[in-house]
Amino acid sequence: MTDWPPIAYEQRPWSAGPAVGVSRRQRLLARGPYQAAVPAMIADIDPDVDSRTQSLVEAATVEMVRFDAELGQDSAPFAALLLRSESASSSEIENLTAGARRILLAQLGDRSSVNASLIASNVSAMQAAIALSEDLSVHNIGSMHHTLLHSSDHTIAGEYRQRQVWIRGNSPHSAEFVPPHHERVMEAMDDLVAFMRRDDIPALTQAALAHAQFETIHPFADGNGRTGRATVSALLRAKGVTERVTIPVSSGLLTNTKLYFDALDAYREGDVLPIVERFAESAILAVEHGRLLAEDIQSAMQDYRDRLGMAQDSVLKIVELLPREPAVTAEMAADLTGVSSATAYRAVQRLEALGILNPAGKVGGVRVWIAGDIIAALDDFAARAGRRTRH
Repeated sequence: MTDWPPIAYEQRPWSAGPAVGVSRRQRLLARGPYQAAVPAMIADIDPDVDSRTQSLVEAATVEMVRFDAELGQDSAPFAALLLRSESASSSEIENLTAGARRILLAQLGDRSSVNASLIASNVSAMQAAIALSEDLSVHNIGSMHHTLLHSSDHTIAGEYRQRQVWIRGNSPHSAEFVPPHHERVMEAMDDLVAFMRRDDIPALTQAALAHAQFETIHPFADGNGRTGRATVSALLRAKGVTERVTIPVSSGLLTNTKLYFDALDAYREGDVLPIVERFAESAILAVEHGRLLAEDIQSAMQDYRDRLGMAQDSVLKIVELLPREPAVTAEMAADLTGVSSATAYRAVQRLEALGILNPAGKVGGVRVWIAGDIIAALDDFAARAGRRTRH
């Protein structure tokens, strides 16, 4: 085992003018060269993780594998819900919040809520991450980022940055953290991908360290946190920890974001244990949250079936669709169940009469219905994840 190297720093020239509206003192502080991080190359480094942390990682991994297996072959509806939940939790870490109803309508094209639209894009990025998990490459990570940002900022979507960035502050001189100069980004990303492709490190430890390195590199002008957490899900899928569902690890991170950000800081100082511990603890919490969500959905579905009784097959097909698509149009219902548009519309009306579906207005001139009980379950999941520890 080898000690994990802390980041180094290098001096870089700074010639940009002061930001508009800053004080004279701030202008003076933003002059001259600045210090930018130089991340270590980690492709061939073995993390030194103590026995206690190794045991925690093993316990978390067992829980994730068990949960993935619990849902069995009929996990597709839960997979969609858990992926949405991970996306919403990851977005909330960046202070992007919206209720499940707004997020689902945004996925159908409603642009009335900026936050909901951004979270809907994160759902798409997560879907892309899982789809690309078999080939974790610099190009495919860029594709995930493109999916995340193409609707909100197409000029930077999928583009590795070509300028210096910093975290908070009016200039790199006063910033909390200055990631590496953009000339170092591609070499660092090639090294990171090589680390992610190794098969001799426990998957959850590898995911935690890869995420911390990604956030240190900060390879994009924006959207690094959400892309980095999507990459975690892709890595867990690539390593076979999950086969059917996305474990909403961000819902565990969300319960104490201070510990999460402190762990990233510790990683940059060469201490890997806090970020590995935080991911292991968050994975265990995420499984707990996921099980409660699954129970709520199963309860809602049993209630729906009880209300339907001996309903027509077309109605039953649409009900079985609802965990995967809790906001539907008649056209969607027809396409996804294979019934005619007229049959789907009559079935939706029947479900509305039974109180299973509720009208939610129109999106793009098309009527939308929502499954209120399932949306309530998603909001309950978000509330549990958002009960943060206060400091």
